[in-house]
Amino acid sequence: MSVDESSATDADIPFIDPDRVTPIIRDTPEYADVWQRVPYDPDDYGPVSDFATDFDHADPSYNPNAPEVWKALRESGCPVAHSDRYGGMWAPVTHDTVHEIAYDTENFTSRSVIVSVGRPGDLALPAPIGVAPPITSDPPFHGIARRLLLPPFAPKQIEPWEEEVQRLCNKLLDEMGEIVPGETTIDAAVQYAQNIPVNVIGRMLGFPEEDEELFRKFVHDVIERITEEPGTKEGMEDLGQYIEAQIADHRANPRNDLTSYLLDVEIEGNKLDDQVAGGMIILLLIAGIDTTWSAIGSSLWHLAQSPDDVQRMLDDPEVVPFAIEEFLRAYAPVTMARMVAQDVDFHGCPMKKDDWVLLPFPAANRDPKKFEDPDKFIIDREENRHAAFGLGIHRCLGSNLARLELRVAIEEFIKRFPKFELAGETSWSGGQIRGPREMPVRILDVAT
Repeated sequence: MSVDESSATDADIPFIDPDRVTPIIRDTPEYADVWQRVPYDPDDYGPVSDFATDFDHADPSYNPNAPEVWKALRESGCPVAHSDRYGGMWAPVTHDTVHEIAYDTENFTSRSVIVSVGRPGDLALPAPIGVAPPITSDPPFHGIARRLLLPPFAPKQIEPWEEEVQRLCNKLLDEMGEIVPGETTIDAAVQYAQNIPVNVIGRMLGFPEEDEELFRKFVHDVIERITEEPGTKEGMEDLGQYIEAQIADHRANPRNDLTSYLLDVEIEGNKLDDQVAGGMIILLLIAGIDTTWSAIGSSLWHLAQSPDDVQRMLDDPEVVPFAIEEFLRAYAPVTMARMVAQDVDFHGCPMKKDDWVLLPFPAANRDPKKFEDPDKFIIDREENRHAAFGLGIHRCLGSNLARLELRVAIEEFIKRFPKFELAGETSWSGGQIRGPREMPVRILDVAT
């Protein structure tokens, strides 16, 4: 059933309608799937001229130059940027401000963690659960949901995947064909980095290998198409239908994978319903793919310009763990979001209920008050309590897997290609996950 939101009254709209296909969009959160403070047209705003007062993480100039943007804001005395875009948004850029908001679950809700032109309404899966628990969950449900997902991502469960990741990486490298040193150019993002986490998380969930291209599309739809009007993102409907089909197949044919685990696990003696289980699967798909391939791609982008660091990692395996943490600090890909739960004055910033708040963890990692020489990549940096995996209750539960994928991907690439360089312009993602989307690399040497 669909409802014409322009003509419906509150009495016409059921609170829960499992058969509803078309989302109900209104200008208030009441009795709506999605609501908008104001209709949003990015053309009304144009390019950003001042990130302090018109911050937009989707602006084409932002991700390619994000470290410079954060530095300029801090040095100008602006620890929290603001924007009227997306119906109102704030963006702290210091470690202290990001840390404070991340830990404040009373004033800042996690109900929606992706900024878009629409906000979740009453008909969306309500707080404290959210649409993709536990990342969209508030206490107390957050702790329950998180505990369900911790066991599959414990170190002992992740360690056996190392050989699988090694085989996958070498298969991808083999598929690049004959390499002529000094002449052959590959796309290290498209041909390599982007194929690793999408394959791994697909296998863990027990999804068909041939569906990897669908996962890429889902990630793009959710993360980057944020300025489109609610109800027009057909990709979200496609994702929901895909997850429903996989859940149905796993219920009919249980197997030893993460999807079957989620369908079998219990909360206080009750199994998860399909909506909650599906939300968790969406989280694992989205969070487990784009974040990690962006980290791998950014690390290779750095190494393509830093041959001494490549050689150091090849000559001294003991430096590799330090290098991985420094990659994560310097090129952290993830910016999460919160919504203001109630009007609050945050260090002089008059934040209103339902304002968006971006949490750019990469900016926190570049704060000179937290890190010495923050804009310098120090391959053996010893003091490195970075925020690449987030801060607060939502710190990434898949960090063990992400670290393994990043380390193995880098190790296998530089073993095969000990010398390489950028061979053209790198294109960067738009939105809350920062990383190369296309990255031409010229191979200068092939290990024999």
